[in-house]
Amino acid sequence: QVQLVESGGGLVQAGGSLRLSCAASGSILSINVMGWYRQAPGSQRELVAIITSGGSTNYADSVKGRFTISRDNAKNTAFLQMNSLKPDDTAVYHCNALIRSYYCTARDYWGQGTQVTVCS
Repeated sequence: QVQLVESGGGLVQAGGSLRLSCAASGSILSINVMGWYRQAPGSQRELVAIITSGGSTNYADSVKGRFTISRDNAKNTAFLQMNSLKPDDTAVYHCNALIRSYYCTARDYWGQGTQVTVCS
């Protein structure tokens, strides 16, 4: 069984910073793309940032220059450093990863989500 567990969410004032972590565990053979998505109340889930196993990254326009995604391949962990946070960044942040396990072909896995609340 493969699991993704997020941590690092919380309550912060506008202009502040948070660092999210996503740890993948289980019978993992390889992890291709890892990413962060977010969903605000009444809105659809949207892409925040993704990173490939080789380190290539892509960001939503709304977070470029403020958020940085990174990963530690040896620890099967991805991070999202969020700076200059705005109230519009308030959402539940979900980790996503394309993982090949010992028992399944590559498929998407999702974490349970971590709440980020930015106060003005």
